Amino acid sequence: MKATCVIADDEPLAVQLLQQYLHELGTLHLIGTCSSAMEVINMLRRNQVDLLFLDIQMPKLTGIELLKILKNPPAVIITTAHREYALEGYDLDVVDYLLKPITFDRFIAAVERYYTRKKTSLNDSLTVSLSPAENLLLLKLGSKSQQINTQAVLYLESLKDHIKIHFEHGKKLIVKYKISQLENELPSEFIRVHKSFIVNSRKVTVFSASQLEIGDICIPVGHSYKTTVKMFLNGL
Repeated sequence: MKATCVIADDEPLAVQLLQQYLHELGTLHLIGTCSSAMEVINMLRRNQVDLLFLDIQMPKLTGIELLKILKNPPAVIITTAHREYALEGYDLDVVDYLLKPITFDRFIAAVERYYTRKKTSLNDSLTVSLSPAENLLLLKLGSKSQQINTQAVLYLESLKDHIKIHFEHGKKLIVKYKISQLENELPSEFIRVHKSFIVNSRKVTVFSASQLEIGDICIPVGHSYKTTVKMFLNGL
C-alpha cells in the first residue's frame, strides 16, 4: 500500500512540479494540495497523511511555525528557496530539506529517505507509549522500562542525545532520548518553547516574550518559538 502525501505550497508552479514528480515516481499517493497553513491543518484533521511536502514561506503562518503548533504531524519534507531555515528545519526532525529549484533525482532521494526512516521506525526498539487515561509515559530503555506520570513533570531539558526530565519536588531523571522523539508523544499541555526545552504549560506561573517561570525556575523562550508560545499560553 502506497504512503499518502500532501503538498503545501502557495506557488502554483511549485505545486505542479511536485505533482509531476509524484506521478513519475509512482511510490506515493497524493491526496491533496494546500496553499496555506490553515488548509494543511484542516487537511490533516480530515485525512490520514503519512508525508507532507511543506513550503516555508506561506501566508499568515510559515511552515516552520506550523510544525511547532502541530502536536502529531506526519513526516515532513521541507521544500523552499530559503537555505537559511535548514538548521531550524532539521531541529524539528524533518525527513529532508529540498532547496528550489528541486531536481528529480534530489526529489527521489528525499522520498527514499522517508521510506528508510519509516522502516527503521517500525523496527526501532526505543518505543514510547502514552496512556491518556492515566497520564503515564512509558520509556523503553534497552531491556528495562521506566514509567513516569506526566502530571508530575515540570519541564524537559535536552542534553544532546539525552533528556533530563525535571519533576516536582526537585526529582530529576536522565534518559537516552532526543527531545524530538518525545515532543509529539507528550500530552497536549506540553509545549516546545526552545530548541532545548519542553515545558508543562500547567506548571507555568509567569511568562513573557523572552522567558517562562515555573516557580523560581526560569526557562528561556527561543526567538523562533515566541509567536507560537504566546498564542498557546494566551489561549489557556
